[in-house]
Amino acid sequence: MMTGQIFWQRFGVALGIGMALVAGAHNAQPAIAQEQASTQQREVAEILYRHGAVDAATTALGGAAYGKVCSTCHDGGVNRAPPVTVLATLPPEAIYRALTGGRMMEQGKSLSDAEKTAVSEFLTGRKMGEQAASASPPMCAAKANWFNPAKTPPLSGWGLDSRNSHTIPASVAGITPANVGKLKLKWSLAFPGVLYARSQPALAGGAVIVGGDNARVYALDAETGCARWIFEASGPVRMGVVIDPATRNGAAQLAYFGDVLGNGYAVNLHTGKLVWKRQLDTHPSATLTGSPALQGGVLYWPISSLEEPAAAMPTYPCCTFRGSVAALDSRTGAEVWRAYVVDKPVARGANAHGVAQFGPSGAAIWSTPLVDQARGQVYVTTGDNYSSPANALSDAIVAIDMKTGHVKWAYQATAGDSWNVSCGWADVGNCPEEDGPDHDFGAAPIMARDAAGKDYLLAGQKSGAVYAVDPATGAELWQRKVGRGGALGGIHFGIASTGGKVFVPISDFPDGADHEAPANPGIFALKLKDGSEAWSARAADVCKGQRFCFPGYGGAVSVTDRVLLAGSTDAHMRVYDSGTGAVLWDYDTNRDFTTVSGAVAHGGSISGGSAPIAWQGKLFVNSGYGGLGKMPGNVLLVFDVAK
Repeated sequence: MMTGQIFWQRFGVALGIGMALVAGAHNAQPAIAQEQASTQQREVAEILYRHGAVDAATTALGGAAYGKVCSTCHDGGVNRAPPVTVLATLPPEAIYRALTGGRMMEQGKSLSDAEKTAVSEFLTGRKMGEQAASASPPMCAAKANWFNPAKTPPLSGWGLDSRNSHTIPASVAGITPANVGKLKLKWSLAFPGVLYARSQPALAGGAVIVGGDNARVYALDAETGCARWIFEASGPVRMGVVIDPATRNGAAQLAYFGDVLGNGYAVNLHTGKLVWKRQLDTHPSATLTGSPALQGGVLYWPISSLEEPAAAMPTYPCCTFRGSVAALDSRTGAEVWRAYVVDKPVARGANAHGVAQFGPSGAAIWSTPLVDQARGQVYVTTGDNYSSPANALSDAIVAIDMKTGHVKWAYQATAGDSWNVSCGWADVGNCPEEDGPDHDFGAAPIMARDAAGKDYLLAGQKSGAVYAVDPATGAELWQRKVGRGGALGGIHFGIASTGGKVFVPISDFPDGADHEAPANPGIFALKLKDGSEAWSARAADVCKGQRFCFPGYGGAVSVTDRVLLAGSTDAHMRVYDSGTGAVLWDYDTNRDFTTVSGAVAHGGSISGGSAPIAWQGKLFVNSGYGGLGKMPGNVLLVFDVAK
């Protein structure tokens, strides 16, 4: 396991060679980027070789492979391709996995296995196999190893309640304005060898269950952090774990999660043993980013994709992925129905390189569906199209019949948004004619009810706008643009609602694009009735010029009737008074932590679909988000109100 000190030394070496930071794809300048790339490749190769990281043969082979399939995006400022400064912090196994079965699998097809190994070692400066498994937490003994059946899950799935509202009852949270100042770090967990910590923790039987980008899922004693079990998945687990609230007819209580390779899993909650595993979509770029919603023995699982960056390859036949929701029997994994939000793509000529083109495509579903039993509907929010023509269900709130999978209605927030990573690169040829703004819905839909008993279906978009629609018909009730918006948010991963308010985290992360309005990062409380502002807490810039540190809130938030829990891109975990917006507690996670395994982990940007969770006076926070120009990190932090 790389210690925090070495982690930042290596990161500093990479930064010191002056490589380009992330810039907007729409503003990219390919000719300049290509010229810079060759220089940067030589510089990074020289530095890694000079530090004795890899031998000359690996440097030569890996550098050539990098120039062949990687440099165009990673050195060219494409806003979804981490620069070499970030790639250098990865374990070589992570890059190798990405090239062989992960998000860079399409690019990796042209490389031999020797080249994949060499480029992985070349970029990271480490040999494959150096990442030891010694960073595992100690296994529990005696009472700490026991799942208490009386301690049923205090929260319901990723959305924390049946309305996806990310609300935690005060009786469950145990954190109030009066005691929040007493929070102290209790224990922490290292996710070895990765840049991200972004799986929302789940609670059951006195344990916290959390996934990692190191392809492990941990069941940990909530008091001590020892491991009751550790499950090895096939790929990184970035989504939150969902717990079956009870046993069914004597069968085992199950925990559900998915990996970035598109596999869904059910494991025995008490033992961690696999019950079933299912590939949820046959498309080679399919991935799982959002947690499923569990209702009545059915898992409603959102299907996302990594085809959008694959389109940056001139030889890639763009594009054929179709966003969908799969309804599965929770006990067996058998598919009950599947609802696609894009028609089957058809051939639509060829690009400038003579490669076949297809469409429509895309409209990936990033986030957890909302199940509305009263109306018999499942609501999802969708992303942009990847290829022409743009369809009516992209960038939309969609209602699906929960029994049949038929689309009942849709509210489209942004029409004509067809885009992929090739846009802005003149020689690629895969950019659709719409060349849209890339204003996906990354945040899940939520339901809120006013004092008069009226329901509002709410969703936040990367455009920076919040929408309220009638859940029965999809008719717009109101909309309000809070943030500047952009390809990197806007509203990125999650909003919350309670007490007649909607709480909106705004990222407005720098994306290199030209915008008509200035960035407006912060936390905003809107009145449920009409979307008008109740209070705002604009993010101050506390970064002081630190690399990859920016103000703003890209991650999901959670709320009680008294406090709002929000982690920031600047690595600070903050607790706000939910009534006034005043900051009650502020903790900078950008530091080293000696974890329960004895390994040193490091905090970073707090982002992604993982919201902070409060339970019985404890606060669970994931820290680290190393992609898209944010601060990497690899730690789960557990705070407790000091007794």
